Amino acid sequence: MTTRQASAPARATTKTAPAPVIPAAQKVAKPRATKVSSEVKPKDVSKPRATPVLAKAAPNEKTPPPRSRGVVPAATIAPPGTTANPAGDRVNDPISAFSLNNVSYDTRIAPNFLVHELTHSDLADRRGIPNQFPSDNELRAAINLAREVLQPIRDKFGSFTPNSVFRGQALERALKNKPATWLSTSQHARGEACDIEIVGMTTLALANWAKENLKDFDQIICECYDPAKGPNSGWVHISLKAPGTGENRRQLLSYVMDHGKMVYVPGLIPNA
Repeated sequence: MTTRQASAPARATTKTAPAPVIPAAQKVAKPRATKVSSEVKPKDVSKPRATPVLAKAAPNEKTPPPRSRGVVPAATIAPPGTTANPAGDRVNDPISAFSLNNVSYDTRIAPNFLVHELTHSDLADRRGIPNQFPSDNELRAAINLAREVLQPIRDKFGSFTPNSVFRGQALERALKNKPATWLSTSQHARGEACDIEIVGMTTLALANWAKENLKDFDQIICECYDPAKGPNSGWVHISLKAPGTGENRRQLLSYVMDHGKMVYVPGLIPNA
């Protein structure tokens, strides 16, 4: 009786012990397989393949990039008659090929001059006055001036920064302390004039050099040159009419003090 009672529990233990082990192993294996497959599939999605397609298509898009901080956007596709150069070098493009929609602030429009140098103004920067070209006409006039006036002077005397080229109406009013309704008739407001100084050269000598060496000009004005105040006192104002707007007058003037008042007089002379 004792032997049978002892052996019966032993057999029951042998039968029931493996039962929980087998289902447990099967339940663990299945979730692992599911997790591996779900992680691999997203990595196989062809995201890298889509990138080259978009990159190849981008140069053919005609929508220009958005404007930033008032700067004219660069063109995505060069218009007919222009040079498609990613560096923005367009020194050989004809004046008529330029427009506000196909230049950037760093477009090179002459061998040593960029677009932003034609609108730069210390006064505008100090007072926060926007000074951008209002239309293609002013842009083209200023580019013509850079090529025919600024570049020859740069070739002769080396690097310099023009004091002023284009000045919009808001800047003109601030410079001359005029009311908001006043409109300037200055050639600066049309992109047709520049003010220049060359370090180490008298203002009068620069004016005379321009008279003798520039191919054409509308006005050369020796402004505020007073030898008593030093050789670089004053500046030279040089203007050049935009192509197709009429013949240049080739006027030579000086802006000097006369009986306590600043006046324009014929010829290139110092302040008496």
